[in-house]
Amino acid sequence: MFMNMSKRVKFFLGHFCISLFIASIVVGVVFFIWYPSPLAKAVNVTHIFLMMLMIDVIIGPVLGLLVYKDGKKTLKFDLAVIILIQLSALCYGVYSIAQGRPVWIVYSIDRFELIKNNEIIDQDIQKAQLEYQHPSWLGPQLVAMQLSLNGEQRNKEMFNEVFSGISLAQHPERYVNLNSVTAQIQQRVEKLELLSHYNDPVMVKEILTKYPQANSFVPLKASAVDMTVLINKEKGEVVKIVDLRPWK
Repeated sequence: MFMNMSKRVKFFLGHFCISLFIASIVVGVVFFIWYPSPLAKAVNVTHIFLMMLMIDVIIGPVLGLLVYKDGKKTLKFDLAVIILIQLSALCYGVYSIAQGRPVWIVYSIDRFELIKNNEIIDQDIQKAQLEYQHPSWLGPQLVAMQLSLNGEQRNKEMFNEVFSGISLAQHPERYVNLNSVTAQIQQRVEKLELLSHYNDPVMVKEILTKYPQANSFVPLKASAVDMTVLINKEKGEVVKIVDLRPWK
């Protein structure tokens, strides 16, 4: 049956399959590495990304189908232009998605804050510890933020944060290893029972059943939808980030 198809249809199917294969790879990188669940929802990238990808996957092959005409003198040029435009659109979209990917999940006082790559304030990046100067391409990393030891300076920084809209968690020079604030996390955790006040109790029970080692939580502040970080209080360790609201 495939042998009886016209060259036009064969090109369309081949172009579509290749586009779909490339799109599958991109989806894997985006949703399993850069934006692991539920962080894609936390920054509201899912609909935008899938819309961009579907347009790119469908429009390219359809345009190729429309311009394809066997024996046409400019056929190769026309198809090359379409493929170039398609690849350019894909690269631009992936670049934009990469720039907005979550790179740091920063513990600050009594909550975690999700920091995207394009939210990092890097003017003093050379003062940051080496491991915090370059965000990972392999998914967001857990760190903690070190507050100033000087009380007056700390109050000034928090005052400036409120009025500038720029969080201290956006400054990598303030980052320290999460293990250094284990005691603080243990003191600041919330009881799991509170989650049923902010979410469907059935959903809460279903999710918590998957993580029996979790016995408390810490809120995660994100740009679109706030999430919940499940914690093992005895160890002061992060168990899992889940799609539950941590507050009203």
